[in-house]
Amino acid sequence: MDAGTATPRTDDLVTGALLQPGDRVVDLPKAHLHLHFTGSMRISTLRELAAQKGLRLPSALVDDWPPVLRATDERGWFRFQRLYDAARACVTTETDMRRIVREAAQDDAAEGSRWLEIQVDPTSYAPHVGGITPALEIVLDEARRASAEEGIGVAVVVAASRTRHPYDARALARLAAQHAGDGPGTVVGFGLSNDERRGDTAEFAKAFSIARRAGLASVPHAGELLGPRHVADALDALAPDRLGHGVRASEDPELLAEVVRRGIALEVCPGSNVALGVYSALDQVPLRALLDAGATVALGADDPLLFGSRLADQYVAARDVHGLDAAALGDLARASFAASRAPREVVEAAERDIVAWVAAG
Repeated sequence: MDAGTATPRTDDLVTGALLQPGDRVVDLPKAHLHLHFTGSMRISTLRELAAQKGLRLPSALVDDWPPVLRATDERGWFRFQRLYDAARACVTTETDMRRIVREAAQDDAAEGSRWLEIQVDPTSYAPHVGGITPALEIVLDEARRASAEEGIGVAVVVAASRTRHPYDARALARLAAQHAGDGPGTVVGFGLSNDERRGDTAEFAKAFSIARRAGLASVPHAGELLGPRHVADALDALAPDRLGHGVRASEDPELLAEVVRRGIALEVCPGSNVALGVYSALDQVPLRALLDAGATVALGADDPLLFGSRLADQYVAARDVHGLDAAALGDLARASFAASRAPREVVEAAERDIVAWVAAG
């Protein structure tokens, strides 16, 4: 798709139709910092796993994919979570888990990612493989193997859920700390996900303190479904290095300035924001406002399984909807590496290729 193509419809991104064959955006080196484990699954893989196990999927994952979602109220979030849980129920073996990691690496590499930090809550898979420790070790081992074989570095962010007790988060933080590292196949960050309306952010501070002492990046979700106050709560309690989403900080200029001052990166996922009803259209996502304020922005795909769009689609939207030129796209890609825990040699090689990509633009 040429830069001069007419502005796509909002639902183009939700169905993954923005990226066209031959688009140069896939050649731009990127780091992908916001991708959930189950949500990374190919829809074809999900349907195959369900058939193998005799599980019936909701029609929204079979006939009406990608589903029409709006999670800005409790009922909408329940439907989103129900679909997510239906997908997760199909992941019941070590082989399934390894397949998800491997295919996520392959798909990201195919669209220009050099580094992936995939987010997983091992609690969800522990009953099938003997506990949270084996569950995490399976993901880490396959991340190491994929890194050696797929042309992309894969690291892991361990994420606690806001819907569980803060003590559970502390247990996960201690487990994550045991596997902390700075390269492929290691844990590089600790997150907090699920419905922002659930739980008390401050009660998870101890878990994040455990993770920080181990050198892990603090990467909680905040500021998508809820507004600036929730971003401020995360800043006060969790000392984030990055915020999952964080787009609602744009509604409070002083808060956004504080995010910028602290050097906190924002993992902005435009396709997710629109699919979940946070914004009604792609041009309403405040990408330009965040960049103009000096924020470090790393684009992410969040849950391609449910939203139908991947990382490259987000860069196409930045170009075709928000009007970013090649140099600005190059800066977005640089920011994704700057916010990552990618090894220096990965970042330096990506920088050389970003310069070349922009020059050819």
